[in-house]
Amino acid sequence: MEYVIREAEREDMPAVLELIKELAAYEKATDQVEISVSDLEHEGFDEGNFKCFVAEVDKKIEGMALVYFRFSTWKGRTVHLEDLIVRESMRGTGLGGALYKRVVKYGHENNVKRVEWVVSEGNKNAQEFYENTGADIKKNWYTVHMDETGIQKNID
Repeated sequence: MEYVIREAEREDMPAVLELIKELAAYEKATDQVEISVSDLEHEGFDEGNFKCFVAEVDKKIEGMALVYFRFSTWKGRTVHLEDLIVRESMRGTGLGGALYKRVVKYGHENNVKRVEWVVSEGNKNAQEFYENTGADIKKNWYTVHMDETGIQKNID
């Protein structure tokens, strides 16, 4: 299978949103996707808040990886991989691994001290893949989210 991994362009955002929604459907959380194509275009290309890589097969976007910089008080600048999504029909083809390698290369190109991401407790295949690449899964750390209700509660 031939594929191309490249930086996403503004025109790719409808396909990126489609992939995001496919992941949400897989996670049984379609009602939680609030972002729009215009949000992705604005935040990624007008504001520069993220970088996105896409994987094309036969000129069709079949996968994406969205990253952005964070800052660690211990390590300095890091790259956070927010999502790496491959269409279900393309899983097991090496496309996800190619996107993953591009993200790691992006971190290296930007001289970061760490590339970081979150993996679902139930996604054993991904955990095994990441560990086989040398990643360290921090099992004693918890991801913490505060939604809009919690934010409002804490500013009143």
